[in-house]
Amino acid sequence: MRHIISLLMENEAGALSRVVGLFSARGYNIESLTVAVTEDPSLSRMTLVTNGSDEVIEQITKQLNKLIDVVKLLELTDGPHIERELLLVKVKAATNPQKAEITRLAAIFGGRVIDVSPLSYTVEITGGENKLEAFIKAFGSDNILETVRSGVSAISRGERGLQI
Repeated sequence: MRHIISLLMENEAGALSRVVGLFSARGYNIESLTVAVTEDPSLSRMTLVTNGSDEVIEQITKQLNKLIDVVKLLELTDGPHIERELLLVKVKAATNPQKAEITRLAAIFGGRVIDVSPLSYTVEITGGENKLEAFIKAFGSDNILETVRSGVSAISRGERGLQI
């Protein structure tokens, strides 16, 4: 089962590697990982996506909570939450019909063209995993030159939150 774990950690050198090391040492896979500084410059927020049974995730969260750098942890899949991912995709745009189709698809999916060159367009789109996959599929692999995905960013809904 897919799980999203969000944690606040000390914004110090080596903190990220200790968290990632915990996963690799136990043979767990991280599907997605995003990290950025918070409104408090001494803390970073990490959001990671992994797969595993409830027992495996419980073990992971216990081990994460033991790390000195981890201040607080919240499994977002336990409650209502919002998750988004950023996709940048560069597609072939050599002809006017291709350019028109790219612009049309970007508008349908709520994205926007952010770069134009004589032979390609780059589109930015945000959304859930299914939306991004559908957008990529709409172009077909022959038309895609490059993709970059940010990984999942997530936040709990309502009053529940990750703060100290």
